[in-house]
Amino acid sequence: MTLSKNNKDVRLTVKVTPNAGRNEVTGLKAGVWQIKIGAAPEKGKANKELIDFLAEKLGIRKSAVVIARGETSRNKAIIITGLTAEEIDGRMGK
Repeated sequence: MTLSKNNKDVRLTVKVTPNAGRNEVTGLKAGVWQIKIGAAPEKGKANKELIDFLAEKLGIRKSAVVIARGETSRNKAIIITGLTAEEIDGRMGK
């Protein structure tokens, strides 16, 4: 997890497992958040559900969660706006 220059954006690295039974954060391994998503990885469904899930989990607007890299990959870089790295860690369950 890294902070941007303005200290208002945090970049998360996540590994997404689609087609899971439910949406959940399963842990943090080597700086990469492990997240299971119930949607299938087709036509952007899993990405949309990932954004919805993270926004709800973190208590922020969906527009504050952006997939910066990896839209078609399980490994993604996510930009979170409006929270500090410490707030994100606490809300994600670290």
